[in-house]
Amino acid sequence: MLDRTATGPQRAANAARTAVVWEALRHLLADFAAGAEAPLEIVDAGGGTGGAAVPLAELGHQVTVVDPNPDSLAALERRAAEAGVRVRALQGETRDLPELLPPGEAHLVLMHNVLEHVEEPLGSLVDAAALLRPSGAISVLAANAVAGALHRAFAGHLADAHRMLADPQGRWGEGDPMPRRFGADQLAALAREAGFEAVDIRGVRVFTDLLPGRVLEEGAHSSAELLELEKAASEHPVLSGIATQLHLLAHRAGE
Repeated sequence: MLDRTATGPQRAANAARTAVVWEALRHLLADFAAGAEAPLEIVDAGGGTGGAAVPLAELGHQVTVVDPNPDSLAALERRAAEAGVRVRALQGETRDLPELLPPGEAHLVLMHNVLEHVEEPLGSLVDAAALLRPSGAISVLAANAVAGALHRAFAGHLADAHRMLADPQGRWGEGDPMPRRFGADQLAALAREAGFEAVDIRGVRVFTDLLPGRVLEEGAHSSAELLELEKAASEHPVLSGIATQLHLLAHRAGE
C-alpha cells in the first residue's frame, strides 16, 4: 500500500496520509468477507495506475479498474504483474460504468480523487450505486474546500482563501487547477441524494500536510505518533473539518 521507492520521511508521510482510509476499508472488507463465500468484487472507478487496486488484489479480492487514460491502465497492468496479481483494466469514464459493468454485483466501489473532476458528481454516484449489490458500499475520497482555503491562506493568498469560502465549488478563481472541492455536509448530502445511507465521513491528512519536513525526519517514533495523531484527528468533531481530504463511506440504500 506504500511506495517502496520512497525515502524514510516520504514513507512516513505517505503512511500517515493513507492510514485512515485503509483502516476504514479493512474493517469494511472484513465485515463483507465474513458473509461471503467467494472473493469480494471491487470496482475502482478512476483508479489510474492501481495505487488502491493492486493492494486490494493482493488481499485476495477481484478488482476492476475503470479509467479513461490508456497510459494509466498500462502502468496498472505492469504494477499488477510485478505484484503477482491480476487486476482487470477497462478504459472508460465514470459515466460509462453502466455500459462497462453489470449492475448489482460489486461489494465495494471506490471513487478516490474523482468527484472533483467529473462533470456530474451526482450522476457518477448514481451510476456507482447501480453497480452495488444489496448492502454494498461506496468509498469516496474528495478534496475538502475548507482545507483548500486554509492552505491558500498559509501560502499568503488571503483574497483567494476568502473567495474559496464563498464559492459553491470551493475554488479560488479561474486559475484554480481543481474544478471543485467539497464541504463535508455537501458531500454527505450528495451521497444521500444518489441513494446512499449510513453515510460516514472522516477527515484525511489533518496534520500531515501542515507539518514541517523536519518532523517527518525524526525517525520511527515520530512516524508512529503521527499515524496515531491522524487516526484520532480523523474523527475529531473540529479537526476533521480542516483535513485536506474527506473520506466518505456509505451503503446502498433501500435494501
